[in-house]
This record gives sequence, C-alpha cells and structure tokens, in this order.
Amino acid sequence: MSDAIPVNRIKGVGEKTAALFGKINVYTVDDLIRHYPRDYETYDAPVSIRETSPGNVQAVYGQITAIPNVKKVRNLSILNAILKDDNGDSIQLTFFNMPFLKKVLKPGGFYLFRGLVQQRGTHKFMEQPRMFTWDEYIQKSGRLLPRYALTKGLTNQTVQKSVAQALEYYPPEKEYLPQVILQKYPMLSHREAVYALHFPESREEMLTARNRMVFEEFFSFLLVLRKNKELAAKTENHFPMYETADTVRFLEQLPFPLTKAQKKVWGELREDMGSPYAMNRLIQGDVGSGKTILAVLALLMCAANGYQGAMMAPTEVLAVQHFETISGYVKKYGIAFRPVLLTGSMTAKEKREAYAKIASGEANLIIGTHALIQEKVEYSSLALVVTDEQHRFGVRQRETLAAKGSEPHVLVMSATPIPRTLAIILYGDLKVSVIDELPANRLPIKNCVVGTSYRPKAYEFIAKEVAAGRQAYVICPMVEEGESEDMENVVDYTEKLRAVLPPSVQVAYLHGKMRPADKNRIMEEFAAKEIDVLVSTTVIEVGINVPNATVMMVENAERFGLAQLHQLRGRVGRGEFQSYCIFISTSDTKETMERLQILNHSNDGFHIASEDLKLRGPGDIFGIRQSGEFAFVLGDIYTDANILKEASDAVEQLLVSDPELTDDDSLALVNYFKEHTAVNVVDFRTI
Repeated sequence: MSDAIPVNRIKGVGEKTAALFGKINVYTVDDLIRHYPRDYETYDAPVSIRETSPGNVQAVYGQITAIPNVKKVRNLSILNAILKDDNGDSIQLTFFNMPFLKKVLKPGGFYLFRGLVQQRGTHKFMEQPRMFTWDEYIQKSGRLLPRYALTKGLTNQTVQKSVAQALEYYPPEKEYLPQVILQKYPMLSHREAVYALHFPESREEMLTARNRMVFEEFFSFLLVLRKNKELAAKTENHFPMYETADTVRFLEQLPFPLTKAQKKVWGELREDMGSPYAMNRLIQGDVGSGKTILAVLALLMCAANGYQGAMMAPTEVLAVQHFETISGYVKKYGIAFRPVLLTGSMTAKEKREAYAKIASGEANLIIGTHALIQEKVEYSSLALVVTDEQHRFGVRQRETLAAKGSEPHVLVMSATPIPRTLAIILYGDLKVSVIDELPANRLPIKNCVVGTSYRPKAYEFIAKEVAAGRQAYVICPMVEEGESEDMENVVDYTEKLRAVLPPSVQVAYLHGKMRPADKNRIMEEFAAKEIDVLVSTTVIEVGINVPNATVMMVENAERFGLAQLHQLRGRVGRGEFQSYCIFISTSDTKETMERLQILNHSNDGFHIASEDLKLRGPGDIFGIRQSGEFAFVLGDIYTDANILKEASDAVEQLLVSDPELTDDDSLALVNYFKEHTAVNVVDFRTI
C-alpha cells in the first residue's frame, strides 16, 4: 500500500471516521502512521483512598454511599457522589454536565474510578474521573498504552486500531537516512522505530524509538537549513536602500526612545540593506523587547526608497493587529506608508481590490498571512519581507517571489529565547541580532506558582481585577472534553468560570480549531473590552497586544515548556498597570516545582531558557510541544539538545561526502521529501 493512499482505504475506516481524521490533519496512510502518540498511559494497580496522592492520576475502588446529589449553576450541571472504600475512607467524585450518572451510580454499588486526585484542606476529590468495571481495568493494568491527540467523536481506541491496520502495509525496507549516517550512528530502522512508538513493549523501547525519530526529524530540518544558507550567501542585493529623513523624523516623533540594544540592531539593519548582498537576518528578542518597532523602521526605509515591503504574520488576528497599529502611525505621524491588508478570510471582492493596489504599486506596505505569497498576488517592487519564526522563509518561498520578479531582503522576528549554544545550530542560515534589554518603563510582572486548591482565590483575584476595569486570560492545554482526563479544557472551563465569577463578568473562549473569522471577532471584542476574561489555548501566545489585560492564569502549567510559559506570560505586562501571572500546577513533585520556580523568580527569557535546558532531561518528553518555529512533531530543542548536536554533526558529515546530495544514498531522502510534507517544521520540496 502506498503512503499516499487515502485513510478510508484502511479496513474499518469509513467515510465518517475519515472525516473525523481529517479534522486532525490525517488524510493518508502516511499521515496516520506519523500521527504519533502524544503521551503514554500506565494503568497502575488501584490504591486505597488513604494511599492516594494529590496531583497524581490514580485508581480507587469502593462503594457509593448515597444517591448522588445534582445541582444546577446557571448552564452547568454538577453531580457529586461519595465513594467509600473498605478502610472507611471516602473521596468525593464530581461530574460536570453528566446528570444521567445519577441513575447509573447506585447506592451500595461497587465501582472503580480513575482520575486526577486533588485535595482542599483534608478533603480529597476527583473531577470527571473515568469509570471502569474491575475486569476492564485489570486488563489494562501494567501496560504502556498510547494516547493520541483526538477530536470530538474520534476515540483513542479507533486511532489505535487504524494505526495497527496501516502498519501492516508499511514496507520493512523503508529507510530515509543515508547509509553513511546509519553506519556512524547505530539506531533502530525507520520501520522498527515507527512501530515501537505506537506499540512499545516497554518504556525503554519507546524511548529508543523516539530518539531515532527525533534524530531523523532534526537531521532533515538542519539539512534544509544548510541548503538555505548556501543559497542566501549567493543572493545579490537587487534593492540597495539608504536611510532617509523619514525614519529619522519617525524616531523623533515616537513617545519613547529606542533602547541601546534597539539602536544597535537598527544600525545592523541599515548596513545589511545597503550591502552588496540581500539581507537574511533574524532579530531575537524577549517578549516585549521592542522587535516590532524595528520591523516598522526597516519597512519605512524600504517605502522611503521607493519599494514595497511585506509583513507576514502567523495568524489573521495578529495581521489585523499589525495593520491597525501601522495605520495608526500613518494617521498620527504622517509617515510614508500606504498599507493594505491581505488575509485568507477576506471576501473575493476585498482580495481583488488588494491585489490591484499591490500590482499597481499604490500599496507600498502589504500586511497579511501566508496569503501574501499566493499565486494571484503580483508585486510591483517587493524589496523586503518581514516574517516571524513560524514562517521561516525557505527556498521554495524565495523561488515563489523570485518568479514574481524579486529576490527580497528577509527579516525574521523571533521571541523564542534560545540559549546561544542551540541558537548557533538552529539559526545557522541567518545573521542574528539580539535585543537583550527591555524598555525602562516596564513594570515587572508579579508571579506565583500554586496548586489546584488555590483556584477559588485566583477566581476572586480575577473578579477583583475585572471590577477595577482590567481584563484576564486563562490558558488551558486542551480544546474539548475527551482529549485528556487530567488536563483542563477550554470549552468546559469557560462554563465553569461563568458559574463561579459574578454574572456581570463577560467570559468567552478562543482556540485554534475555530474559524478565522470567529477568532478575529473574539480578539477584537477582547481588545475593545467587550470580553473581560478570555479562556484560550496557546493560540494567543504569539504577539497579541492588549495593554489592558493584567492577569494571566495558566492551568496545568507543568505540561508546558518554560519557554512557552514565558511567551504566554508576555501577553500581560504590556501597559501601564501592574500585571500578574498565576501558574497552577496539578503536580507537586520536587522536579515540577523546581522548574516552575524558575519562572516565579525571573522574567528574563534567556535566563529561563538556559535554566530550563539545565533541568530538563531525556526522560522529560511528555510536556506539550514547544511552539513557534521549532514546534517539531516529536523533538524538543531543550529536552533533546544532545540529539540536536548529533544531527548537526551528521549533516556536516553528509555534506562533506556529498555536497550536492546527488549520490544514490542521498537521493532516497531527497526524493521522499519531494513527495511528502510529513515533517511540519520545513518543506522538503525546497531541496
């Protein structure tokens, strides 16, 4: 069976299931096989209620003592039941929007429940635990069971069965790494590793398989990076630019001076754009360090020299925000921009009008999403592209623009605080500028790391801030119920907050699965103060600027990397008011608390990244993936720093022995990635 065979050709996958798979971007056999488990579950033996430990997912067996109590709080149904074991100890079980359980849980009946144990004072409880028969549970006990990212209607069991079917057709000879690399770095074959990731016999086998696939992922990414670098080094500057009075005047009019670090980077940008070769530079700076204003200066210099500039954002929400901010500058300072917005959700008529302004040169600044490099867009003189770390400008994108008659300067913005040792490897194709100081007028964010018992106080604090006219974010790891039993989800959490906060507080939610128009509407309402509390996934972490938001509360903080938590924290503290960040952890282990205390004691992203790198080890692989440019499918640049270094050395070795990648050994890798886009970090059709 070919990798490109539609997923509905697999036995047991009908049109309905195929449509559900499509919602998680699984369309072919290859997509399914590369839909790796997000973590693994071990079903440990049930324990007595006395032996349960808050912060852990555990199973308890006992007897329901009385008819469950059901109450309604606005739109939320809350069912409470008490389970007592043979020792006479009891634990409360709470279920949201499941009133039918009142008929299922019979007083005097024996049941087994598994869920996250929590404690308030001496009172232990579980929320939304799963119920099993004794036999069902014992059958799972002691095994390492994969848990997949799901969507509503798609079960873990369905994914497992479908993957098992797909693997039967996976040829044993499949291998993408060149033999010269496999000889130096002994590891499982590609097929062995893929199988062991889905169906490991032991934790050790799973880790060995994972390391093999992480190596493949890093190796592929770094190989393309090196080819990008070679191409960039040969690109002439077709658009030499020189500073004009426009940027000088704009800087004089701004209500704040540039920091020393910003001035240094601005000098580097001016020098690059006037040099014999096209600029290919990255600005690396902490959240709130002032990267955007430098991008605006570079784009203004471009416009003042008679050329067009483009600013490409990762989301429509951010593109609209940039457009409104820069339009405000035009109105306030009279600068020489004629901006136009171009995004995927615009109507056909709006797009046609934008295309016409771009082609004629009437627009000299184009702000948008990836729609900026669509085939229908024709530029009159595109000389500078400002992009962000999620949209690295690869060879294929350069070729797309070159075909439109230009080889522009490229400026990449990154708020990912990466230690220098890793940055040298990961940014190998770019010149790097670092903004290593924050504007002097910023109030440091006040942080606290707490357990789940602190929630009532946190809700009170949020209500108090809202009453004072401020706004708040609440971050949950998951979108909807069923994705994980030990993590909060956005949809249910929104209902919970509406029930506990005063009725006057407007609560809404936002997540990546929503339509772009709905996401834009929610963010516009939040920016306009029509929404007081926004419950969201990490979709809000990149660049969103709402100065009135002063509280960031992160649920299941232990499940995120520190760099990502720091990015999330950067959404507050952007205005004149004191801001606060509350990290709620469901785990109180020494390792977890040690990691989170780094955030508690520092607001310096580079320091946090360095400390995180020291603390995290190869066993710490089940946190939610780092986001941004380095959101690999499996690998994590911090946890897997040693594998990253090995992969970097392997790329160097291959390019010494086969610099043009023309040997048969290399062609297998190149040809595979010309046909696939399975690795989400980079498109191998660029080689």
